[in-house]
Amino acid sequence: MTDRLLQPGDPAPVRVVNAEGRAPLLLVCDHASDAIPRRLDGLGVEPRDLQAHIAYDIGAAAVAERLAARFDAPLMLSGFSRLVIDCNRTPGDPTSIPPVSDGVPIPANQDLSADALRARVEQLFAPYHVAIAEKLDRLASRGVVPCFIAVHSFTPLFAGFRRPWQIGALWNQDGRIALPLIDALSRAGLCVGDNQPYSGRDGHGHTLRTHAESRDLPHLTLEIRQDLINHPTGIAAWTGMLFDAFAPIVGALTGWRAPT
Repeated sequence: MTDRLLQPGDPAPVRVVNAEGRAPLLLVCDHASDAIPRRLDGLGVEPRDLQAHIAYDIGAAAVAERLAARFDAPLMLSGFSRLVIDCNRTPGDPTSIPPVSDGVPIPANQDLSADALRARVEQLFAPYHVAIAEKLDRLASRGVVPCFIAVHSFTPLFAGFRRPWQIGALWNQDGRIALPLIDALSRAGLCVGDNQPYSGRDGHGHTLRTHAESRDLPHLTLEIRQDLINHPTGIAAWTGMLFDAFAPIVGALTGWRAPT
């Protein structure tokens, strides 16, 4: 038996918002939280690093929750920091449980035993993905084919390069959401990255590959620059812009109509 990693007072490995939301849309946030299980004692990392981008996607959960409310859509959020285990990486990938992140050593992630690795997969990673799969199964049982959108954020500066994109649309072969979204946001005057600052074609996107591509759901990974959504005004503004851009796309793909 794998030892229990979670203790009383730890958050759940998945947080569900608006579970019975009626829009044909499922939102997910793989890097929503900076929480560390108490048993892991902060991973041996300085507290300031656990509040930085290496621990979670700054602003992403707040935007995702507001979008869920605007659409009346369900939202699944990961319960723990990606430094504990990255819910958007396949277990066994070198970046799944990083020993070093952006130059910062993660002492508690080094030289892990097979049991310790298994505990993180079984108790933190798997419940998040089981919850997503079960929600999609329930929707499918009602004949609903939802759009699937993963909400992420990215740093303004990386390796000395100032990233010009305000927002990025990551996609692989299915452009049903990405292409009209890129067009709409570009026409609104935004600097939009088409598979920038990351690519949806590099094989790293475990969540969309597992849940959306496998079911042929219209899907997209959304990346928003963190300096634009690290404050309430920015979160509110970007939620409004994204709802206005996404609503006609979701409507065209599913027949959904925005509430009036």
